[in-house]
Amino acid sequence: MERESLEVDVLVVGAGPAGLCFAIELANKSQAAGQELSILVLDKAGEIGHHQLSGAVLDPQAILEMFPEAEQEGFPIHAKVKDDALLWLTEKSHKRMAGLLCPPQFKNHGNWITSANEMVKWLEQKAEAAGVEVYAGFAGSSVLRDDSGAVCGVRCVDQGLSKSGEEKSTYAPGYDIKARLTVLAEGTRGSITKQLIAENKLDADRNPQIWGVGVKEIWEVDHDLEGTVLHTGGWPLGTEVYGGGWIYGLPNNRLSIGFVAGMDHGNASFDYHAEMQRWKTHPFMADMLKGGKLIRYGAKTVPEGGLFSMPQSWGDGFMLIGDSAGYMNAARLKGLHLAIKSGVLAATAALEALAATEGIAQGDKLSKVDKLFNESWAYTELKKVGNYRQGFQKGFLSGSIGVALGTLTGGALPAGKKPMKSDIELYKKGAKPNPLPRFDGELTFDKLSSVFLSGTIHEEDQPCHLEVLDTSICVDKCTEEYGNPCQHFCPAAVYEFEEGALMVNASNCVHCKTCDIADPYENINWVVPAEGGPVYTSM
Repeated sequence: MERESLEVDVLVVGAGPAGLCFAIELANKSQAAGQELSILVLDKAGEIGHHQLSGAVLDPQAILEMFPEAEQEGFPIHAKVKDDALLWLTEKSHKRMAGLLCPPQFKNHGNWITSANEMVKWLEQKAEAAGVEVYAGFAGSSVLRDDSGAVCGVRCVDQGLSKSGEEKSTYAPGYDIKARLTVLAEGTRGSITKQLIAENKLDADRNPQIWGVGVKEIWEVDHDLEGTVLHTGGWPLGTEVYGGGWIYGLPNNRLSIGFVAGMDHGNASFDYHAEMQRWKTHPFMADMLKGGKLIRYGAKTVPEGGLFSMPQSWGDGFMLIGDSAGYMNAARLKGLHLAIKSGVLAATAALEALAATEGIAQGDKLSKVDKLFNESWAYTELKKVGNYRQGFQKGFLSGSIGVALGTLTGGALPAGKKPMKSDIELYKKGAKPNPLPRFDGELTFDKLSSVFLSGTIHEEDQPCHLEVLDTSICVDKCTEEYGNPCQHFCPAAVYEFEEGALMVNASNCVHCKTCDIADPYENINWVVPAEGGPVYTSM
């Protein structure tokens, strides 16, 4: 089969904050150095920003380093934080911790409430102004390698295949895009990134990555909370589950609310969507949302492992940045500022590596990004919470003691690199899902109603992008040992069991990657579809 190919100097896979900031920084630095580079950014979404989801309270440090006049230049600031607190929930009441009582990681005065979708649209304009080409609707499916094994580009997914894999009249083989440097900025659990990490053993001698699942809703309400940032802990989670909720006040009587739960709790059947719906029934939440209207929904996974779970982020011909490289501060529930900084640091190393050769950028040159990272405020921030999540794997009390020690010592304690187990290593066979809350269609919603508000749509007649590697495991083994947890953990009702058979409703998929991570047998492989996904606006 003949494929069309395109050659560029630098290919960036993923037009999120990390990928676009990398491209902008590299374009500006290369122009200043008189080094002409062709830079191409691809994104799988049909429109830039449609697959971007975040809380999103932004620590503006990184964006202001890049764009000191960002606010004057129209960066999408929905509100500046003027009030923050932590609410500790019991089943029927709550305790508010504000001011000196608010834990440092939950203090947000001076931060910006924004939208990841609008943020990347703003960055897209900046990238194009810098001479970067940004293309939506092109999904990378696999890496290309040269004879030495170095990464030399990406193959895009084939278009126009039917559900059975036959060529339709619209068939077109995916492009081979060849590059001297390929930068993977796919976001959380990227399909190419996980392939490259495994093949190149980039996670050797690291702690395993652990993950959280975040479910987000946008509400219209009857009252104004603009600029208010609240986080919640406690109910409905038990002491074995790390997580909590957020409430961010937006303009025009809107709220961004969400609930994040770690996946290292031991129960493969934990229902992340249902737990958020239960959270909303708390008297404080129910009163806040009373008379309101749910208008948007989304879900995504986040890397929570921290500094010691971050993979090696470079090699011959490639770099990893943003969520793909684990840039996330679970203690602060923030990653946008770190994603931006990771792109800037990688661009500095990339420029030198590309200047040193006319061929593929060499890993020993790209490795300078490690030194740049270690000397940056991003490293300092992540080092302080390097052992943050490890403590919670031993229980709430252990985690709380670790947080207190870290706060009092500026991250010096707990010292060293503490071990961590992966999410699936902690699963207990026979664990049952919690009973579902009542879905009333006003405060609480079932999964299908929620997915409708994500704008998700896929072409039905295309190969299924959710590959169940061995369906016999689902029936013969998983049913007995775990009770087919995919029907519970997926926040989009993709997986169902009917008369003992697995049904995969791929058109519901919101691209959160929960199934790829949470399946106890690692039997589900999430790959990019030819087209489709959520349509996140103002998210």
